Amino acid sequence: MILRKSLLASSIALLISANAVADITNSTFALAGGDPLTPQQWHLQNTGQSGFSLSNGIAGNDLDLDFAHLMGIKGRGITVAVIDSGVEISHPDLKANVVAGSLNVADGSDFPTDLNGHGTSVAGLIAAVEGNGIGGRGVAPLASLVGFNFLANQTVASWLVSHGLSEDFRALDRFTDPRVFNQSYGSTPATPRAYDYVTNPFLELTDQVQADISLNSHWGRGAVYVKSAGNSFGSYTTAYRGQLIQVLPYEGGQFYNNNGLPFHSANISTDNNNYWNLVVSAINAEGKLSSYSSVGSSVFLSAPGGEYGTDSPAMVTIDLTGCDKGMNVAGDHPNALHGGTELDPNCDYNGTMNGTSSAAPNTSGAIATIMSANHALDARTVRHLLAQTARKTDPTNQGVDLTFENAQGEVVTYNAVPGWQTNAAGYNFHHFYGLGAIDVDAAVYKALFTGVSLPKLQITDWVSTQANVEIPDASLVGAQSAINVEQALTVESVQVKLNIDHSRLRDLAIELVSPSGTRSVLMSARTGFLGGNDGGYTDAVMLNNHFYGEQAQGEWTLNVIDTDKGTSYTLGFNPALGLIGFNSRNNEIAGVLKDWSIRIFGH
Repeated sequence: MILRKSLLASSIALLISANAVADITNSTFALAGGDPLTPQQWHLQNTGQSGFSLSNGIAGNDLDLDFAHLMGIKGRGITVAVIDSGVEISHPDLKANVVAGSLNVADGSDFPTDLNGHGTSVAGLIAAVEGNGIGGRGVAPLASLVGFNFLANQTVASWLVSHGLSEDFRALDRFTDPRVFNQSYGSTPATPRAYDYVTNPFLELTDQVQADISLNSHWGRGAVYVKSAGNSFGSYTTAYRGQLIQVLPYEGGQFYNNNGLPFHSANISTDNNNYWNLVVSAINAEGKLSSYSSVGSSVFLSAPGGEYGTDSPAMVTIDLTGCDKGMNVAGDHPNALHGGTELDPNCDYNGTMNGTSSAAPNTSGAIATIMSANHALDARTVRHLLAQTARKTDPTNQGVDLTFENAQGEVVTYNAVPGWQTNAAGYNFHHFYGLGAIDVDAAVYKALFTGVSLPKLQITDWVSTQANVEIPDASLVGAQSAINVEQALTVESVQVKLNIDHSRLRDLAIELVSPSGTRSVLMSARTGFLGGNDGGYTDAVMLNNHFYGEQAQGEWTLNVIDTDKGTSYTLGFNPALGLIGFNSRNNEIAGVLKDWSIRIFGH
């Protein structure tokens, strides 16, 4: 479908050529506006500043948005929903951008009270007001905001209304309705989750709602759901016997030793292996994976999330007002912004916001900015522009090789997480970073001169096979099974559904190889499960974005590899319970890849 270019795009095109714009986007411009904290907001423009922490970042590792801001492309006309702990919508650095539509899902009022500060900080990253002489600015400082305190009242009804299905069930077609939904929350399941509509009808409902709004709202232009990947790279917390325990790896006599591999995968939870959610991992001010960030093949992009704001930079953003609540309170703190300082005497801002909870709103602000460059583009095309322009961050990262002793007593090496790979369609991908780090200026440039949206989305039916292949213990041989996909589609994403019997899922690596020969890791070895569901993986779904742009037609191969014969363990700790061992004995019976299915999202 041929779409009308935005007025701004047309005006720019009359004045300068596309090549000239490309040259400008590769230049650096100082961010104007005069807000006192903006010079420390490294995620906007990284000059090597400290973000009020004890060390500096490395210049250039940012969202690259100075050209867009120079041209006044800052999210105007795009509303972003913050689905979180709430939002202090009366905050002096937010209220000018707040529009009608916020809801307190606990009491029905239009003030989504935030008792935590998390959602308020998220909102500030997206759309803090620029040029008002206070605080800093958002990624999209002219975007509009609505807030929901969904995390305070997590019912089906509150999920529906906060995620776009209004109370009167009208279509999202008003100009003030959200086109971006920010979800800086998630879960870290201790066992795989079944993707089953029969036993979990809420899952079917949420899929249907997100599909409809993603594709059909806003007169067919749709909306984007942004989702944080999680913060469980090294360990996570879960409930066990009615108490919370910290779950961690143990190998070679060392706590927290997981051989450099992620201990928890973003691909475990059903809201992260859902095509409709654009999942993001976090990078720090050096352009490397943030120490906590969950990763996996379901990650689409990476964005700034920072570290902890003490030894190295976190985010500089809005806090709850006053020095008696939020992250920034009166008293001494290693972050130089905190405690009631000259730059922020009322403690209305903070320098310690981090997590994929920060990577998500930085992504939401970026999407709002790109949408505002060309309002005619639909949401899938905006995602496509982000994929096309994402850049390699941490470009020398070689991934992770895992060395282990196989069942015959030989020491073997397995490439458990590949480094950067270029797939058959020319897209770069890394298990840690997805298609790469967001580059706002590059995506805005493409949006200005893009007049054609992607063809209509097609979703194939599940194609299944009965494999019944044994998985050899501690062997690189593994189990293989193939499925032929007949549809001639360009891949946007792939989902795989698995049924595997195995008593130590921590041992297993699961790979998918495309018809073009691209090898991708669906689930890395040493993932810290406490156990399986029904003895292993039962109807577990995994999402993969590695094959973006490749051709779907042909033979897809699944590989399942057992990488351990009982030397790698999972521990739980609680002060009252002490240390608890999980997966401490090797499987006595070889596992079995029973069956699997695949479906393609593409065009």
